[in-house]
Amino acid sequence: MSGSWYDRHILPHALDFACGLPMVGRMRAQVVPLARGRVLEVGIGTGLNLRFYDKTRVTRITALDPALELHPLARQRIHDAGLEVTLLGLSAEKIPLPDASFDTVLITYTLCTIPDPLAALHEMRRVLAPGGQLLYCEHGRSPDESVRRWQEHLQPLWGPLTGGCHLGRDIPALLQSAGFELPDLHTRYLPGPRPMTFHYWGVAHAKPSPEAKTP
Repeated sequence: MSGSWYDRHILPHALDFACGLPMVGRMRAQVVPLARGRVLEVGIGTGLNLRFYDKTRVTRITALDPALELHPLARQRIHDAGLEVTLLGLSAEKIPLPDASFDTVLITYTLCTIPDPLAALHEMRRVLAPGGQLLYCEHGRSPDESVRRWQEHLQPLWGPLTGGCHLGRDIPALLQSAGFELPDLHTRYLPGPRPMTFHYWGVAHAKPSPEAKTP
């Protein structure tokens, strides 16, 4: 597998630590249990969401992640959670699965690192069944100008150290541009440095396509 020694040996464990902090776990606990039916988790990483799934609500989990170095930890957590998960080492910009395949798409701390997040969100919308839900919990662009300036200043250093993470992506704008409605968007800062801790979370639904409307 290509990539630097840091990317292969240090970064996965550093991300696992940062994304496994208690305050982040509490955010996952608000979102992940809402998953139901056939689930696509985009960016499974080291499997930190697995312990939060409600086994009585999900029937099948498919997980995407291009970073195969992270998968040994994910496989162990799949085993520990007692869940059946199909693990695919793929990026989300082109999901090789049929239309309307899933009742739930789950993204947590994922949109910040996808190279083309809008293309990925269009794919997530495509594979989401009618009446399905996209569950999201992401950090991103601060509403405060002073914090946004810090996000911009830190980005050139932050990105290479964190596997391509973008501090200032506008999560609601990306979701809406991809055709999602955000009826219960929640936002807040988590404890910690403000450039890294502004959060968006909630349940999104695909807007009806114009061709689906009856004349």
